[in-house]
Amino acid sequence: MRTSIATVSLSGSLTEKLTAAARAGFDGVEIFEDDLLASPLTPEEVRARCADLGLTIDLYQPMRDVEAVPADVFARNLRRARHKFELMNRLGADTVLVCSSVDPLAVDDDALAAEQLNRLAGLAQDFGVRVAYEALAWGRHVSTYDHAWRIVAAAGHPALGTCLDSFHILSRGSDPRGIEDIPGEKIFFLQLADAPLLAMDVLQWSRHYRCFPGQGGFDVAALVRHVLRTGYDGPLSLEVFNDVFRQAPAAPTAVDARRSLLLLQEAVGAATPPAPVVPTGVAFAELVTPDAAPVSALLAALGFARTARHRGKPVDLWQQGEARVLVNTGPAVSRDGTRLAAVGLESPDPAGAARRAEALLAPVLPRRRGPEDVPLDAVAAPDGTELFFCATGRPRLPDWRADFADVPHDPPGAAVSRIDHLALTQPWHHFDEAALFHRSVLGLRAQESVDLADPYGLQRSRAVTNADGSVRIALGVGAAPADDTVHAQHVALATDDVVAAARRFRAAGGRPLPIPGNYYDDLAARYEFADGELETYRELGILYDRDAHGVFRHCYTHTVGRVFFELVQRDGGYRGYGARNAPVRLAAQHAVKGFTGG
Repeated sequence: MRTSIATVSLSGSLTEKLTAAARAGFDGVEIFEDDLLASPLTPEEVRARCADLGLTIDLYQPMRDVEAVPADVFARNLRRARHKFELMNRLGADTVLVCSSVDPLAVDDDALAAEQLNRLAGLAQDFGVRVAYEALAWGRHVSTYDHAWRIVAAAGHPALGTCLDSFHILSRGSDPRGIEDIPGEKIFFLQLADAPLLAMDVLQWSRHYRCFPGQGGFDVAALVRHVLRTGYDGPLSLEVFNDVFRQAPAAPTAVDARRSLLLLQEAVGAATPPAPVVPTGVAFAELVTPDAAPVSALLAALGFARTARHRGKPVDLWQQGEARVLVNTGPAVSRDGTRLAAVGLESPDPAGAARRAEALLAPVLPRRRGPEDVPLDAVAAPDGTELFFCATGRPRLPDWRADFADVPHDPPGAAVSRIDHLALTQPWHHFDEAALFHRSVLGLRAQESVDLADPYGLQRSRAVTNADGSVRIALGVGAAPADDTVHAQHVALATDDVVAAARRFRAAGGRPLPIPGNYYDDLAARYEFADGELETYRELGILYDRDAHGVFRHCYTHTVGRVFFELVQRDGGYRGYGARNAPVRLAAQHAVKGFTGG
């Protein structure tokens, strides 16, 4: 199906928005009137620019407060419409959006609304223009799609149809099954947006919190299925009002938008990209650093051993159990110091995973590889993290460890068994995109978003996992753009005995994150512990949580650059990440000198 996007969904000038839409692969655009009015380009130049970019202009919008008004007001509306239809001819757009009236002068009279829309459509037809009438969820008298359709049907003009908007339909809780009663040829346009499920004024909800399909709580796919059953053959078009998108760079937002439509088309059976290949584990976490000494000391204190060295690059492999950490001191280091730059994901079909990623617009990364290096496919996540698809120890598939040569080493410790989860800080404008990316490209399940109290605001966090929890990634974002370089990334390491692991870490010279005594006083009030248990947690800086499935004990190291480690013990099937303890951890990290620079 053809895809389109409203220019109001992207930031920047009209030229920047058109370029971003074309490069992301959209077929057409809806031009929002304010974008045209603010552009130095004439309508003819905008038309030529779209043609050069391979874009059609699918809709011009909006016309407001047209129908069910007194005769003198309607006469002025027709005069205004004539000017707009002339402009649309210059622009090369043949469909105009007319929103249901919110004018205080509008009357509750469907017959009058139908009669005036009929006259408007007659004028539009003279200019070769169609009128798509849309019910605003906050319309004065017409606020539901079925009401708008009844007026369109009563008007009975061939140049008048309806525009369906998923936000206006689903935000009111309307049943979309009734869409199938509308003839497909009378659905002139379909606008799509998702939104988080919020209890607030619908106008403010619409103007500030819409998001792309798959990023919110609406069942947009079910609505689209109903529309397609009518025989509708127009574009799937995105109209998203979102404060974050208006500030974020247009190019990545446009890619995110188109990815959402590709995923939506897959969900409704209108497209068949390669099937998702769900990762089955974490092969490695790769840290890049300008100085390997602090990282090496921290890993050694945690019980890791430096077991191998890359044959052609300054990369060391540190291992304990099935937990592997690469330490890279090559040219990829950044001003932020040590950071988590790449993740290896175990895949039953690495090539298939890469095909899926590429089909869903994930950039495939070029890799500097020597002639003897193992071929590995890698793509970039929205935050820039490199994701490698690996097959560690699988017969007949390349094993990335073949690039490393063993080095003499003492046996690693036995406290850590594997990487439990990874926490990746997202750029503030990529949080929703990141969740959709990991769900659609990697096939992971997204859990509910949670807010975490930070001493300087709120962090948002959303975890994505595979079915058995062998891959867990917690995506986080700070309270403001300035937080991007403040909130660190971390690697959580699974252990069967966090007390023993914490004791060994401290005995080896490791610096645990100090936890305030008030936290343990509160634990004593909330839970009952065995004799001496709480005192042990206090001594070692271990935090404690429970859910309906089990118990979680965890503790943290100090931070090096932007990275710290967490030791975690899950008992009885605990599924969370200790979110209740996050405010204490964040406050403790802010209190430790050198948290951001390590």
